[in-house]
Amino acid sequence: MHVFPAALWLKRRHVLMLAGGATLTACAPHAHGAHNATPDMSGVDRRLQQTVAAGETPGVVCAIGHGRQIVHRAVFGRRALTPVAEPMTWDTVFDMASLTKAVITAPCVMQLWEQGRFGLDDPVSRYLPQFAAAGKSTITIRHLLTHYSGLPPDLDLDHPWQGREAAFRLAMEVSPSQPPGQGFIYSDINFITLGFVVEKLTGMTLDAYATRFILTPLGMRQSRFLPPQTWQPRIAPTQPDENGHMLRGQVHDPSARRMGGVAGHAGLFSNADDMCLYAQALLDRRAGRPSAYPLQSRTLMLMTTAQQPEGKSDLRGLGWDISTHYSSVRGDRFPVGSFGHTGFTGTSLWLDPGSDSYVLILTSRLHPAGRGNVVRLRHDVATAAALALLPPQG
Repeated sequence: MHVFPAALWLKRRHVLMLAGGATLTACAPHAHGAHNATPDMSGVDRRLQQTVAAGETPGVVCAIGHGRQIVHRAVFGRRALTPVAEPMTWDTVFDMASLTKAVITAPCVMQLWEQGRFGLDDPVSRYLPQFAAAGKSTITIRHLLTHYSGLPPDLDLDHPWQGREAAFRLAMEVSPSQPPGQGFIYSDINFITLGFVVEKLTGMTLDAYATRFILTPLGMRQSRFLPPQTWQPRIAPTQPDENGHMLRGQVHDPSARRMGGVAGHAGLFSNADDMCLYAQALLDRRAGRPSAYPLQSRTLMLMTTAQQPEGKSDLRGLGWDISTHYSSVRGDRFPVGSFGHTGFTGTSLWLDPGSDSYVLILTSRLHPAGRGNVVRLRHDVATAAALALLPPQG
């Protein structure tokens, strides 16, 4: 393991490629209090190396933030295995999958809420009248944001359809699986619909709105929907599509792909630098510190605290997961009240405002044949990071 002090890291922005794969770690001291020793992230690195060696993902990029600094960077394994093996690099761009929901679509929606364009408990059909079909007239925007709408998980993929108009029609016509507010069902349709709400209220496509009002204010120049061909060498491929073509720079999610690559639930591509920028800006704004994050502090507090219907035990913020069966990414030591999200392709971000920390894990676990699994990795890395960062319990 190679460790670099923060000052040297600034001079050596390029990833070091070592024999047998890519390995990079960089650490900086804490910003607070008496605990200025560099945190020991050897447990994090061991776990990352194990998951690559076991073939659970071909490679991984990991960043740990704490005290307003990136205190650990790690890169292991390969970006691509076929047709030619490529080493993983810190600047690799990943298909962020469902992190799109929390990182892009939810803040787009909440910007419009700050402008008074709707109320969270307004029925969705007030803005998309077609949505009232099939018994959905009482579903609210808050229901969509918290996944308590009762809608099924996915659009129908058993029948051929193509294009945004077809996706809109399917989302408007879908029937709920249960009444709104009754229970937590994680559903892509919720955020596909929210993407359509943003487009209806702004007159802009979701990607254009997000680029102008989320990504650009944050300085996230390595993040976008529909990445250009010039990015392709740095993009981690996922798996072959239905025609055997290896997806690289085309969104993996089949509904988003059928929609042309731009959707409220998936489609964002990003890398570690930009996601660290995003996470730190969010924590700073939420804490009332100077930040470029394009929402008010009170709005972020609302988004990252429990907003599910009263009496329900699955805790969801507005776009963010807090405590559900998806929350194993929190690990054993970060408290309930921290929050985050995962992506199907193997991405995850978990943030703990109490300790001013975050854990970012970027993998393309589906490459090359769709069989990787990083569920346990996420849990174990978060636990190891918290052990290194937080005071001992008890």
